[in-house]
Amino acid sequence: MPDIVRFEDPTGEGTPIELEVFAVSKDAADYEQRVRKIPEPDPYYVDLGMLYRLALVEEVRRRDVIHAPIHVALRGHMGTGKDHDLEQFAASLRLPYYRIPLTGEVRDITLIGSTKLHGDGKGGTESRWEDGDITRALRGPALINMSELNAAGAETLFALHALLDRYGALDLPTGETVRLRPDTRVFGTMNPTDLRDYAGTQTLNKAFADRWVIWEKRFPQIEQVEQMLRMRYPNMKDAFVTTIARLTTEVNESFTASDARTRVGTPMSLRSVLDRLPAGLWMYAHTKDPLRKSWESLVLSHIDPFDFDHYETVWNAVARRGPEGPPFD
Repeated sequence: MPDIVRFEDPTGEGTPIELEVFAVSKDAADYEQRVRKIPEPDPYYVDLGMLYRLALVEEVRRRDVIHAPIHVALRGHMGTGKDHDLEQFAASLRLPYYRIPLTGEVRDITLIGSTKLHGDGKGGTESRWEDGDITRALRGPALINMSELNAAGAETLFALHALLDRYGALDLPTGETVRLRPDTRVFGTMNPTDLRDYAGTQTLNKAFADRWVIWEKRFPQIEQVEQMLRMRYPNMKDAFVTTIARLTTEVNESFTASDARTRVGTPMSLRSVLDRLPAGLWMYAHTKDPLRKSWESLVLSHIDPFDFDHYETVWNAVARRGPEGPPFD
């Protein structure tokens, strides 16, 4: 019997989706390397609904009700978990995961490939074709995550147009055509293009953007932050869980506020919430105010200086003084 993975709708509205997982053929030339690219499931991952939405798209693709693939891009601010969602979707379906950043320094030959000179062992040289990052991923089962979509140069994006439309293939300079396989999925992630300090980002070319379904990935709500903390740190005391969750959501509501005069410029990313603050609570567990000490050492230390006053306003409104320690039972 084939292995089946079940996706549940966290809202309880949709019916569960069951999908057969993928398999890497042992006949593949890069079998060992490709199998090592399959991510491990994160035991602390909390699906806020994105995996279920991705599973809906996958179910439609497998029913063959559309004649061209649907490519989904997740757009959200730093630290909202976009790449983590795609990685865990790949882990669920047992697909090798290729995260390919499209930074401003990346060129089309980096992604597609080029001809390079190699020694022939006789004192001379010979030219050989070497696959680029995307071509290499396309040669077998893969979930390709083109991260930072809106940081790539125009010539890079144009080189990918044929892969992402109905043609579904890359034509290499060697004359070979590498087609989008039935067991390969292409996704993307990007930061919003607004007045935020996301250096190097730009508005997507309309022709390129039209090849994607773009979904917004928002900051989690207070109950969701609490759920994440409790799953990852079951022995963290409730007072610390609720206070951290309130601090997080208050800061991020200010970050997404429409009034540029009052909004904070640095969000509370999930890295700060799930990694830095709990680490600080362990580091300063025996101090008078462990959460305040962690706040000062691991949160305020990396925000923009003009955000200090706003962060302190949020702290005073939510906590004023952290819960009494020790933070963990």
